[in-house]
Amino acid sequence: MTKWAFVSDFDGTISKRDFYWLVIDAYFPEGRDLYPKWKSGEWKDVDFLAKVFGSIHQSEEQIAKDILSIPIDEDVPEFVRSVQAAGGDFFILSAGTDYYIKPIVESRGLENVTVLSNKGVYREQNIHLDIDPEHWSYSERYGIDKAIVIQRLKEEYDVVYFAGDSEPDSHPAVFADRTYAKEALPAILDEKGVPYVHFERFNDIKADLIKEGRLPE
Repeated sequence: MTKWAFVSDFDGTISKRDFYWLVIDAYFPEGRDLYPKWKSGEWKDVDFLAKVFGSIHQSEEQIAKDILSIPIDEDVPEFVRSVQAAGGDFFILSAGTDYYIKPIVESRGLENVTVLSNKGVYREQNIHLDIDPEHWSYSERYGIDKAIVIQRLKEEYDVVYFAGDSEPDSHPAVFADRTYAKEALPAILDEKGVPYVHFERFNDIKADLIKEGRLPE
């Protein structure tokens, strides 16, 4: 029996909005000036997120409300359960932080979903990244090295699928057995010569996996 896993990015892939944009729009408008510096490579991802998440200045209760207001692809809960019912394991792989991902997963009633992300803690009215440079998946730029994670999962699973939407996802896409790409990711993968299947919603992925015979109709 084939042992398989589905791995998905979170911000912009499962969620319809990146958490950092919620924070920038609500509490840190100065972040809009930092965004181009981050995208140009002048700022590392972890430094940009640390600055944004460290500029919230709200109670933990308010942040919790903000987190649960993040919209996600409506197809995701059913898709996750379909993967699990068909014998697959579901992972969320994010260079954001588990601080906001885990509550969203739990709020949708999803179980046995493994979240692989940067650890986040609430302290002094902000979210702080707690990154261990000695961890096997450490990345100086992203906090977590998605490519290394996929390679490690490939040692455990016969087939690993991956879904993503942006530049950090181009690195693990190289190692996944099949990558599903949306938003900015397809153009990046075209440039790299990495094959992918384009999708807009998770029901598109489900249809592809049904066609393959991985999921039942």
